Amino acid sequence: NGYYYSRWSRCFHSSRDFSDMVYVDNYIFNKDVFIQFNSTVGEFVGYTELGVHNAELWNKDPNQLQQERARVET
Repeated sequence: NGYYYSRWSRCFHSSRDFSDMVYVDNYIFNKDVFIQFNSTVGEFVGYTELGVHNAELWNKDPNQLQQERARVET
């Protein structure tokens, strides 16, 4: 149909000590990140009009934020 959607999640760390680990969860549409969760920030950040709208909704949901924040530990 001509549209490309993907999502990738990664953990970044610079040493064997995982206390500095950063979890990043990207939502991508047509090869552009439109919303991202970064464990350093602790909430969703939108990069497009749709992403900003969804980030505001998702940040108001404590269950969704708690799930994303817990993924750093897993």
